[in-house]
Amino acid sequence: MAARKAAPRPEPESESESDEGPAGPIEIAILGDLGNHEGDITGSLMGIEPGGECIVYFDSPGGSPYCAMSLVSLIKLRGIEATGIVTGECSSAALWPFAACSRRVVTPYSVFLFHPMKWQSEEHIGITEAAEWSRHFGQLEKEMDVLLCELFGTAVDLITEWIRTHRYVTGREMVKAGLAEMVPLAPLPGLVPERQPSPRKGR
Repeated sequence: MAARKAAPRPEPESESESDEGPAGPIEIAILGDLGNHEGDITGSLMGIEPGGECIVYFDSPGGSPYCAMSLVSLIKLRGIEATGIVTGECSSAALWPFAACSRRVVTPYSVFLFHPMKWQSEEHIGITEAAEWSRHFGQLEKEMDVLLCELFGTAVDLITEWIRTHRYVTGREMVKAGLAEMVPLAPLPGLVPERQPSPRKGR
């Protein structure tokens, strides 16, 4: 996981004294398992002022549902206007923070996996604890599935069916369902500053 903070620039004394464009939003990359980088991602989001903007790049197979819920909470409670861009994969628990973005962007090559939540324990636990964990996780699964549909705000029946059938979904299918917008593999307008033509030297 990596993040780039826009470097602060001194305020110009007048508009005419600065030809530079805006520094642009903070960029955050969510790569790999969410739980492995939760501290870094959380720190990057906390570095954004409430109501601020950021761009979040996703290439993640998912991970901890608790981490996903925490990231969603930070984005929503702090009023962050996030643009989510899926550069590779956005699956399982990674779907929740992507759905929390106010603008969701995919390419023709983006991939998503919807499936029921899974849990496992690498430790030996007693029957009573296992039964309570199973009860809790079943309730959590239902609540988070409802939340995912609320965050996307549309295509509830289709999302529910994708989850039930463990469906791999393409970027084009996400766009067709009204869950994201498609962009080509080209510089995004508003992200990459326009290059000014160099002045020609006189002969």
